[in-house]
Amino acid sequence: MKCFCSVLKTQEGIIMTVRAIRGATTVNENSRKDILSSTRELLVQIKEQNNIKEDDIISIFFSLTDDLNAEFPAAAARELGWLEVALMCTKEIEIPGSLEKCIRVMVHINTNKQNFELNHVYLKNAKSLRPDIVKRNGTKKADGADMINIAIDGPAGAGKSTIAKILSKKLGVIYLDTGAMYRAVALKALRENLDTRDSKALEKMMRDINIKIEFENGEQKILLDGKNVSGKIRTKEVTIGSSNVAVVPAVRLKMVEIQRQIASEKSVVMDGRDIGSHVLPHADFKFFLNASLGERARRRYEEQIGKGMPGIIYEEVLKDIEYRDKNDSSRDYAPLVKAEDAIEIDTTNMGIDQVANKILDMVKEKNV
Repeated sequence: MKCFCSVLKTQEGIIMTVRAIRGATTVNENSRKDILSSTRELLVQIKEQNNIKEDDIISIFFSLTDDLNAEFPAAAARELGWLEVALMCTKEIEIPGSLEKCIRVMVHINTNKQNFELNHVYLKNAKSLRPDIVKRNGTKKADGADMINIAIDGPAGAGKSTIAKILSKKLGVIYLDTGAMYRAVALKALRENLDTRDSKALEKMMRDINIKIEFENGEQKILLDGKNVSGKIRTKEVTIGSSNVAVVPAVRLKMVEIQRQIASEKSVVMDGRDIGSHVLPHADFKFFLNASLGERARRRYEEQIGKGMPGIIYEEVLKDIEYRDKNDSSRDYAPLVKAEDAIEIDTTNMGIDQVANKILDMVKEKNV
């Protein structure tokens, strides 16, 4: 039920008030793709960070700076399936020296929350508009105690998982392998004989999937539909399938929900493709690891040889990584991208200990 009045009493006797959530983001260029992608990301984060259901949303007002006219940002809401929400687009007042290529939103919702309980969301360069809110929304434990969240992003074979595990042990915090979560989704799809590129079939499958993360002596276990599949998600078929399922919004939404919940309760080191840019935009530390394509393929090849995997051919490993790079970087929803405030480290000519020590020094320096 939608209501434009200030107060609504439901049949259950719950008092619902109409409140507004603000948000803003920026785009790199005036293009339809950028406007829709950035707006969609902003709306999803507003929805997730405030635990909003579509039926709670009354209306959304969008404004664009004068340099954006390639698309209506409201179209992003329709792409998300918000078909019954009232939408309006307008131009932002043009003020000399104001933030360029900016999209602002105001979302009106029915809620029983107080104003101070709402999370207003500012992404990318728009963080400069409300630094007080960005700082306030930083990750904390549920009991309010200080904690640390470290985000490590980068392409396949850049050393993310290896470095993240080292940091986890050195700092005494949980290591969350987000890639394993997508591998579990791919494993279920393969078991059900589904095409891992069939977004409609995957969306239907996600309605019934049950993925849980447990930690035993600091080690992560992936439970798929109640069974530990940690040792069954490292095959070549699952690896390729995980890259395919990761481009599906329904899959990513479910995984991100789990990841953010864990990070809100525990200190974590989390690695993936979009941790700093999307999953944990307010992480205390963000690093982007990279390396040349040939070096990344060599590392992955030697890793698989070391695990005794049969029939490994370097050229095939190279092609697999090229395929994953293209898949991860070109997807519309939460693509592989370096967060603007992330520290990039080229690991091509660096040893594991060198990279780990460099990151540890930076973390310790800021945490003193």
